[in-house]
Amino acid sequence: MDKLTPDQRNYIYLLEAERTGIHKPILAALYAVQRQPNLPDGETGLGIEPANRIPLEQVNSFNGQVQFAANTVRSITDNLINLGVSSSELWDQEQGRYGDRLLEAIARGYAPPPGDATSARLEACDPVALKQAYYQDIDTDFSAEHLPHNLAYLDNALMRFVERIPDYMHGLPHQRDALLEALRIWRRLDTRQVTISALTMQLPANVVSESMDESYLDPALLQFIQQVPRNYVGYPHQREALLRLAQLWRQQDSREATIASLANNTSPQPDFSFLDPALIALVERIPQAYQGKGLQRNALVEGFRLWRQLDSRPTALLELGINPGLLASSTPNPADIAEAGAQLDRALLQFVRRLPGEYKETEQQREALLRLAQLWRDLPDQKKTVESLVEDLKRMEQARRDSQDAPPRPSLLITPRRPARWTPTNIQPHASIVPGGSFTWAEATAGGSRIPPDQVTVDAIIRIAQLAQQARDRIGRPFHVTSWYRPPAVNARVGGVFNSRHIVGDAIDFYCDGLTGNQIYWFLDAWWPGGLGRYRKFPYLCHIDARGYRARWLH
Repeated sequence: MDKLTPDQRNYIYLLEAERTGIHKPILAALYAVQRQPNLPDGETGLGIEPANRIPLEQVNSFNGQVQFAANTVRSITDNLINLGVSSSELWDQEQGRYGDRLLEAIARGYAPPPGDATSARLEACDPVALKQAYYQDIDTDFSAEHLPHNLAYLDNALMRFVERIPDYMHGLPHQRDALLEALRIWRRLDTRQVTISALTMQLPANVVSESMDESYLDPALLQFIQQVPRNYVGYPHQREALLRLAQLWRQQDSREATIASLANNTSPQPDFSFLDPALIALVERIPQAYQGKGLQRNALVEGFRLWRQLDSRPTALLELGINPGLLASSTPNPADIAEAGAQLDRALLQFVRRLPGEYKETEQQREALLRLAQLWRDLPDQKKTVESLVEDLKRMEQARRDSQDAPPRPSLLITPRRPARWTPTNIQPHASIVPGGSFTWAEATAGGSRIPPDQVTVDAIIRIAQLAQQARDRIGRPFHVTSWYRPPAVNARVGGVFNSRHIVGDAIDFYCDGLTGNQIYWFLDAWWPGGLGRYRKFPYLCHIDARGYRARWLH
């Protein structure tokens, strides 16, 4: 069996470090230094051996080695805490890493006492080598997020973050999950369900039985987080609990990204981007709900004005194709008013239907949508609007897919017309390359991530699309494209030959449901005018290209 890649090992380290509340780099360091035992899966271990009720089969794989190494590091830390070792000896706050006292204890190895049913035996190792490997993995993580070398600010930042959590607890599931994770790690529990069970035991039975969701946990979770500042001593697991809280609360990608975000902003107040799903859902529902009432028109006109950053309502009406003087006339013609109203309704609905596709999540656009929502729902201020949208989010997250509270299915975008000629600057990923054809620019450009750099490449893509359409029509099955245009750097990265037709843009790798690459090859061979190939290693894949001569190959 092949060894795991460094990224695969790192992923397993992260999972177990998050579960146990330990510092992930220590697991990477143990792997680098111990290199024992040899495991049946082809890997080497982290120096973990069976002990007490932990049998060999539980530690005889890489995953098992990491799991019980994490448990054992947690036990070593807990033992030192129970012996009265200070937090400053366990954690170097300025460097953001374990202190020498803890690292030396880990290097000495560990034989769990008979009452420890979760830890295994950890073999001793060279303390200098362990420190070097540990520091190296920390540097790798820090470099990825450009973290400062001095993290002395972190504990104070975490305390400021935690103290304001109750002000911004909206009862959203991800907020509840963040608090549950913090409590779990703080109390050294292994699973979310065990943590919920521990909380539930403290609550009246009627509170639990009457609840339709997990919101009944919120008061107890808030009570816990309010007690954290006076109970925080700076032990490593406490810090990891709060970092995990901040990470999940802010929906950050990693622990290190969370640390970086706390350097400049210690508020748990979310920006209004978390409301975007509710805002877009509201916008998607408007065309069906719109009845041309004054309140609705006013909401959409004001939303349009703010979206376009126009200075006044009359200016907005002009942009919408309406003469504002007509609507303000003291002696209006009813027929003219009716026609203007109908025209305004059409323009406003066209504007609303374009919003989901045009939304770039800028602050100005979001403010326009918030104001639109406020006026549409006839709410007194932004605070009430946010509360209303938060309730929408809660219902959306709990709703069955066919219920009225579920997010509406996205509407098809209003797309621009096809240009007379495709160029590198006017490509529309959703559009068919050939009029009425089956192949789109999204397939040719990997979803728009590989835009052709010049007209020669665009024309080559069109050339192969025309031929591939004939092949598809003949074979009568869709072509599932796996690779089309590849820039030189991408081609080199995926192992393509230096003169690959994919670089030119006129080559396609594809498969058809229910057919082998050989079947496709034999079907096309007699008439396909360009290059036609198949792969020994990928028996369902076929290659076609639009070179100016017949070529056949089997790789």
